Amino acid sequence: MNTLLQQPTQHRLLCASILFLALLSNQVFADPANAGPDVTIIAGKEEVVYEFRQNGVLRMIRVVPNWGKPYYLVPEDPTRGNGDLEQAGALVPSWTLRQFERKKP
Repeated sequence: MNTLLQQPTQHRLLCASILFLALLSNQVFADPANAGPDVTIIAGKEEVVYEFRQNGVLRMIRVVPNWGKPYYLVPEDPTRGNGDLEQAGALVPSWTLRQFERKKP
């Protein structure tokens, strides 16, 4: 029977490299600092509010009303708060007016 230790050195290095990369990628995905944003969904009678937080900081608010187009709440003065919407002061609505889509071949 042919075991890993009996194979040529190149095969052992290749296997060791694959194992190392698998362990490394597992550490990257398991690290909470690299996690994506946390989304809080608040359902109301007239609208659904999505709050996007990253590392506990409120970064984006999306409002989807029962009637009308969805919109985002953005800071009135984008230079305040360093991206934290809770420290930005007044928030104003912002709608997407036009969205371009790629045609699929």
